[in-house]
Amino acid sequence: MDGSIYRSLSNINIYDSPVLDRLATQMAQGRYLQVIKADRLANSWEIQLLEDGYGGWLDLQDLHDAKLELSDRQSYLEHLPPILQGAQIRDRLPQIIDFIEQARAVPHEYLWGGTVAPNYDCSGLMQAAFAAVGIWIPRDAYQQEAFGDRIEMTEISKGDLILFGSTVKATHVGIYIGDGKYIHSSGRENGHNGIAESDLQGIDTVSRWYAQQLRGAVRITTSLQFVVPPLRQNS
Repeated sequence: MDGSIYRSLSNINIYDSPVLDRLATQMAQGRYLQVIKADRLANSWEIQLLEDGYGGWLDLQDLHDAKLELSDRQSYLEHLPPILQGAQIRDRLPQIIDFIEQARAVPHEYLWGGTVAPNYDCSGLMQAAFAAVGIWIPRDAYQQEAFGDRIEMTEISKGDLILFGSTVKATHVGIYIGDGKYIHSSGRENGHNGIAESDLQGIDTVSRWYAQQLRGAVRITTSLQFVVPPLRQNS
């Protein structure tokens, strides 16, 4: 079973420990995972989500409930979109913002680890919006910051990512929409409990909270190089 590849038939929660008590991320329908460590007697398996390489634990009840199907390396590689760069990405930025606006328009709330509709966390919303137009970016805010090209705040334009956090690490991300505003999914405490606009100048309570933690901005100029699982037979 170790090394086996599965494709999701519906959205699936992925947890941050084998205890399965805290969401790490979510696996959208159609994504692939590879089993890192399988135990027939356990109620969870350690896995790695392919496409972005994100790790976590799968509740085996989802496998028992037929939410996953056994797949293979070739099927995974055939489903991957092309790597996009430069103008190809810039041309799709309006669609990315439209995706976020549509997500904002339906009833929702903030969900730590959320990457599928209707409930998202900050970086999950960014990853889902970019993936919706064939652009893969990493999962977490600090990874998205490292992945993008650093730009000065005076150079930001629509579609750039705005990062927040401490001097050590980015812990929050939004997308710039022009006129000094950005959209983000923020939490219940000190946030909007979901997707909303905020202002870089800190003109309201939530905006002020994040303005104090501003780290800077990055521009996405390429899409993520996908994880390519090694050649092996499914168990």
